[in-house]
Parts: sequence; structure tokens; C-alpha cells
Amino acid sequence: MSATTERTAPAGSALDRVGIPHSLRWGFLAVLVFMTGNGTESNFIAPHIQSVLHSDTATAGTIISMYGVAVLVGSYLSGSLADLWGPRRVMQLGAAVWVVFEVLFLLALGAGSTPMVWVTYFLRGFGYPLFAFSFLVWVNLVTPKERNGAAVGWFYVMFTGGLPTLGSLFALGMIPAFGGGTGGETGAMGASIALVVIGFLIAQFAVRDPRGDRRVAAPDRSTLEVLSAGVRLTVREPKVLMGFLVRLINTAPQYGMFIILPAVISDDRGWGQSRWLTMTVLVYATNILVNALFGAVGDRWGWRRTVQWFGVFGSSVGLLAWWYVPQLVPAGSTWGFWVSVVAGCVFGCLLAGFVPMGAIMPALAPESKGAAMAMYTTAAGGASFLGSAVVAVVLGLGLGNAGVVWAFVVLYGAAFVMVSFLEVRQGESAAERERGRAMAAR
Repeated sequence: MSATTERTAPAGSALDRVGIPHSLRWGFLAVLVFMTGNGTESNFIAPHIQSVLHSDTATAGTIISMYGVAVLVGSYLSGSLADLWGPRRVMQLGAAVWVVFEVLFLLALGAGSTPMVWVTYFLRGFGYPLFAFSFLVWVNLVTPKERNGAAVGWFYVMFTGGLPTLGSLFALGMIPAFGGGTGGETGAMGASIALVVIGFLIAQFAVRDPRGDRRVAAPDRSTLEVLSAGVRLTVREPKVLMGFLVRLINTAPQYGMFIILPAVISDDRGWGQSRWLTMTVLVYATNILVNALFGAVGDRWGWRRTVQWFGVFGSSVGLLAWWYVPQLVPAGSTWGFWVSVVAGCVFGCLLAGFVPMGAIMPALAPESKGAAMAMYTTAAGGASFLGSAVVAVVLGLGLGNAGVVWAFVVLYGAAFVMVSFLEVRQGESAAERERGRAMAAR
């Protein structure tokens, strides 16, 4: 990725001033709609697989963990392939992979075939990171450095707005519309395909910025060099490795809670599936409301300090609150449910403190931004795998759900230490700004 920062046109638009590149404005909406479709199943897929396949928790967990592996690999490829082909072509590939293998996944569920469910769900895992994270590369190509934190924040407003927030809200409406129960869940997943297609069409026909249509990597670099650049950079630069690990830990607890909390909130605490979905919507709606805010806070107060104190420390406190408050209030009580929602919203809010990591990673390697973003997107997707893997390992050791939560707190502690080493220079020099104006004028 070029080290030169390019400005959008018109440079003085209101969207540019708040951190949304004007030329990519419809792409942000496309990510929101696409991720809403992708997030529809996020809070019922584990019990759904168990019910349809008449399997145990371990089988469903393994299927979801392998889906996480595909997300991790797809997240790395999103950055590398965007360097090779340009972000738009990678978004096209991601949408095609998602739709084809979602249809096959639903057919496999209908046939009750565990091997086919495993294969099709695994392959579908490549879809959303190729679509969403290649757009994030596009955002980093276009956005001036002084507004990069805010732009990444807006990306995560849309990303989290879909997965899991509006996705859960969509499921909340669609499941009863299709008759409720397992059949209603299947119907909701089928309907989610339409949202993914709409998101793709918005990106395909409404986003016209030409920088997404061309190769980002230098023409003299081979395909192998581009594809391996992120791994080589991580080996060569310890700070990039630390940034990768911090981003990997960032949302891992979110995915872990998606596995352990549905049964706790719905069954153990007696609030039912609809209230669990309502809780999820509200927790991540809170995250949406402050994602852009924390991007702007990072631009002003410092990216590293924002991540360390709001993101790492704050999220660990919020995670403990989201787990323990539901245990301390009366099971089944209405007021107890709403107090538990507030505790979850604390986690959702402070999780947004990690947003500046999307600006820190390319700043750690200004001459290798594409490779750095490949590792960032890999970590963002890998969080799904790490979250499910921590659940599998801790429960396998017999430490229970509380042990899972404390394992994530320990990981946050490690992230707190690593962030201390990730100080980078923010803003552009006068020379960099002049180069940006010259590039935009070409």
C-alpha cells in the first residue's frame, strides 16, 4: 500500500470533516447492510446446530471454531488480495462466497448431514472478511492520516451495527415471522441472504472511487511477495506482532460470550431467547453509538492511550460486570434483566476504546501499510477463532463459564502490557499533506 495519503473529493465536505471519506460514503452503508445479514445467526447458531443435528455442545463448538479458522484466513487474504487486485474485486469475491455457501449450508442443515454442515459453514467463513475488511483497506487508502482514527471508528459503527446488533434485531423479528423455534431460525437465515445481496449491490454500483479498482502493491512485486508480506512484516517487526495480538484479543471475549451467554440468559436466568436477543441488540447498539466517538478521542487524546485505558482496561471491567451482574440479580425478574443489560452496555461502550488500533497498525509500518493492514484484518477475523477456542479449552478443563470470563480478563491484562509499546506519530507533516494534494489532483 502506498505510503502517500490521498484525499477524497470534495475535500471539504461535511462527511470528510467527521471522518467519512465522501467518495466511500455508500460503502459504509453497504458494510452495514451486508453485516446485518451476516450477523442474523450470530446469537442462535450454536443451539440451532445442536437442535438440527441432534448433536452435543462439543460438536457445535467444533463447527463454529472451524468457521472461525476460515474467518481468520479470509481476514488475512482480504488485505493481501486487496493489494494485488484492488479492494473492489475482493469485495465481489467475498459476497459470492458468502451467498453460495450459505445456500449450501442451509441445504446441508436440512439434510441433517454433519460433514456437509461442517464443510459448507467453514467455507462460508471466508465470505464476510473478504467483503468487509477489504473495504477497510480501501478506507485506509483514501482517508487523510489526521482523520484515520475517526474513519476506522465509522467503519466499526457499520460493522458492529450489523454484527451482531441489527443482525440480532432482524432475527428477533424474522424468527417469529417464520413460525418460531428451529424452523423460524432457518427462515431468518434464509432471509438474511437478501440483506447480503443488497449490501453487495450498494457497494458494487454506488461506490465509484477509482482507487478501489486498481492494484495497490508496487507493480514489480510478485504475487508471492504480496501474499507473504504480512507474515514477513510480523516476523521482522515485533511491534507489528504486538499490535496483531492486541487486536486479536480485542473482540475475542465478544465471540466467547456469544457461546456461553445465550443458555445462561435464556435458560439459567429464565429470561428466554427473545430477551437475550434484545440484550444483544442494546449492548452492541451502545457500542455503535460510541465507536466513532472513540475514533475521534483517539485522534485528539492519543491512539495508544485510548486503546490502553478505555479499550483494554475498560473492557475487562465491563466484561466482568456483564458476567457477574446477571448472577447477582433475581433470576427471571424484569428489573434484574434491565440491570444486567446496563452491565452489558458498559462492556459494549468500552469495547469501542479499541477502535484506534485500526489507525495504529498501518502507522507502525508506514512503508508497508498493506502488509500491516493484512495483519490487522487477520487479527480482527481471528478474534472469532480465539474466542471460541478459549471457550473450548477452558470448558474442557472443567473450569466452567466463570473460568472462561476470567481467561479473557487475563488476556486483556497481556494486551494492556503490549499496548504500552505501541506509541506512534499521529498526523501528517506539511510535506505529506502536500504530496496528498498532488496525488488527489492527478
